[in-house]
Amino acid sequence: MKPSVSIVIPTRDRGPLLALTLRTALWQRGADEEVIVVDDGSSDETPRIVAGVSDARIRLIRHETSQGVSAARNRGIDEARGEWIAFLDDDDLWAPNKLSLQLDAGNSTGREWVYVGSVNINVDNRVRGGSPPVPPERFMALLPRWNPMPGGCSNIIVRAKALADVGGFDTALHILADWELWLRLSGHGKPACVPRPLVGYRIHPGNISLDARGMLAELREVERRYGRVDRARIVRHLAREHLRRGHRREAYSLFVRSALAGGRRELFIDVPHDVTLIAAGLWPGVRRRLGLPVSRRTIQRQEELGSRDPNRRWKADAEAWLSDLTEGRS
Repeated sequence: MKPSVSIVIPTRDRGPLLALTLRTALWQRGADEEVIVVDDGSSDETPRIVAGVSDARIRLIRHETSQGVSAARNRGIDEARGEWIAFLDDDDLWAPNKLSLQLDAGNSTGREWVYVGSVNINVDNRVRGGSPPVPPERFMALLPRWNPMPGGCSNIIVRAKALADVGGFDTALHILADWELWLRLSGHGKPACVPRPLVGYRIHPGNISLDARGMLAELREVERRYGRVDRARIVRHLAREHLRRGHRREAYSLFVRSALAGGRRELFIDVPHDVTLIAAGLWPGVRRRLGLPVSRRTIQRQEELGSRDPNRRWKADAEAWLSDLTEGRS
């Protein structure tokens, strides 16, 4: 029987992270799916972990030598049999109703691709950021200037026919290949949107999006093909990602680059708030690691900042399904 959705998961040397990602691919409700794992030359326990999951919906395809994430995704596309194709990175997580809600949105609107909301989570699956996605009209207006897709490549589902029309991922690109594909898909019209936090984008040291030099090189190529982009905003986003991980030297250097690229006004409006939130979150952990007490005032400050978060209730939706996942209620 032909599946309704083919889930393509490229992976390389991330066995421990992949195990939980596979669980969220398989706990989908209301969607008839197949899961295609493309092992791009792993040297760790990845093949054993995939083989250990006893589920007929999973197919493992292996590249003996790494060909890159774009080539791995394209291999999965070639093997897919579903009417829709979904992409899931090996370090990200899905809510159990993600695919069913996207299928409903795509079929009811007749649109060729569908995106959702996303939250940033840490390695303990705790929510550390996120906000509702922009609506499709705004998404299309922003897309030529920067990538407004929350949660990266783990977000969308796209009709297989539309993907065949525009072609797969550009193997010359590594970090920005998803954005470049969304630009081509936009020629099929605007996407549909499910404005709920259904993707957990895991923040960890191995995220390829932290490669500043590689991103800036690919940014020049995207700009050459599609015209002027909002370089200041893109670099500022990269700076914030480094700052969230405590990479202060890299973050400050990138903030300066953003200002020089024309982002001075936004830089000085946004950054103090970002730094306050991040510092408030990091400082108690630093003190605990040093064996020092955390004052009641510090705890109160964290609670005050959390209560001011306009997206607090929206994030709680993600916290609920992440809790179910962590506690094994699948």
